[in-house]
Amino acid sequence: MALSCARRLPRWHLRPSSALLSSLPSQGGSVLTEKKTAAKWKEKKKAREGCSLPGSSWEERLANAATPLWRLPYQEQLQVKYESQRKILQTLASRLEELGIDAQKPGGLCCPLQPVVPSPVINGYRNKSTFSVNRGPDGNPKTVGLYVGTGRARNIVCVKANHMENIPPKHKQVAQCYEEFIRCSPLDPCVLFHEGGNWRELVVRTTSHGHTMAIITFHPQELGQEALATQKALLKEFFTCGPGTVCALTSLYFQESTMTRCSHEQSPFQLLHGEPHIFEELLGLKFRISPDAFFQVNTGGAEVLYQAVRELSQAGGDTILLDICCGTGTVGLSLAHQVSKIIGIEVVEKAIEDARWNAAFNGISNCEFHSGKAEAVLPQLLSSWEDARPLVAVVNPSRAGLHYKVVRAIRNCKSIRRLLYISCKPEGEAMRNFLELCCPPDPGKKLAGEPFAPMLAIPFDMFPHTVHCELVLLFTR
Repeated sequence: MALSCARRLPRWHLRPSSALLSSLPSQGGSVLTEKKTAAKWKEKKKAREGCSLPGSSWEERLANAATPLWRLPYQEQLQVKYESQRKILQTLASRLEELGIDAQKPGGLCCPLQPVVPSPVINGYRNKSTFSVNRGPDGNPKTVGLYVGTGRARNIVCVKANHMENIPPKHKQVAQCYEEFIRCSPLDPCVLFHEGGNWRELVVRTTSHGHTMAIITFHPQELGQEALATQKALLKEFFTCGPGTVCALTSLYFQESTMTRCSHEQSPFQLLHGEPHIFEELLGLKFRISPDAFFQVNTGGAEVLYQAVRELSQAGGDTILLDICCGTGTVGLSLAHQVSKIIGIEVVEKAIEDARWNAAFNGISNCEFHSGKAEAVLPQLLSSWEDARPLVAVVNPSRAGLHYKVVRAIRNCKSIRRLLYISCKPEGEAMRNFLELCCPPDPGKKLAGEPFAPMLAIPFDMFPHTVHCELVLLFTR
């Protein structure tokens, strides 16, 4: 889809502060309560599935597909997510048992599970939305929205997202204007590359400062440079002098792409209008955001998440923090004032440029950022590590998880005794990472280091109305 309780621990420092937990719902209820919640969720799921049958509106179908919990009161959404995370930790415990590791804790979990930390903003929280162009319910191929159906089933319909509760009004406004523009264009939409057409997806990014960035992807097909220049000029005119001026864009980007996804290095983002970057504030720091740089999609939720990471890291004045998959440096820079040094690694080169700018602008000098694949940079960085200072690692990978070489480098570096793994899909490839971090030494896999053990899990609801949340798992050894 284009658009993404706990036992009392013996040591206070393994638990979030009272300020962090003060607003938490009481999700650690009895097993009976959990079963009732699960049963209620299943009933409502069946009801939703019924609404997706012919006769249901396309708006309902899209809401059910992209935000399946939208009908539930927010506290019930948190209950559903808590139950989901509990099952993930039970699965991890069982998998560890299969490896000969006694990981079973009360409730069959591999470690204590805190309640789901609620999002400060429930509706319109997304600061980034991706809209597709395809055939709408009325058959118009120039409809800008989100997909219902699948390519495999060949039943994709593009439905406008005006009713979606997780998308803010500004994103919907830009999408509506883009649709108006392409419907007036003589060029066709590009649905299947081999069938021709040009107009493709729209990405909208916004910040709490009121900045709005629009990025339009365009398949050039056989168009020459003069024809491309004409389309870019028309697009700029529409958003700066025409009906699109209501969007008040801070930045308008254009990318020519012949691939499904294209980085800046593969095909540069061309600035047609406005500023090259937008800016956001997080925990008192100012961050610069490029078109393809990673930034947590829920800014308010990210602040709560990073505050917890700061506490759980236990990083002191002599600590070096390894920020792996660092994006624009948000995690590391938010901890920079309390540690000796920050080392960030990120594959997106533009994000590293942003991270370096962010550090300089905020007056942070105790950091260094490396551009490249983590599996290439990290092993080389740690292979000759001789620094005696404590080393804490924070990893925040994509849904694909960490490359095996990254896990191996972390595992085999004796200086890393504490690891925080932030996962948006812990039941996916991250599960493989967890097992690699915790399994007994395996010379065949070159896992010689002492295994880690899961100590605490805290889910953060970064995605209200969806079934997803961000799970922070603390590992120590």
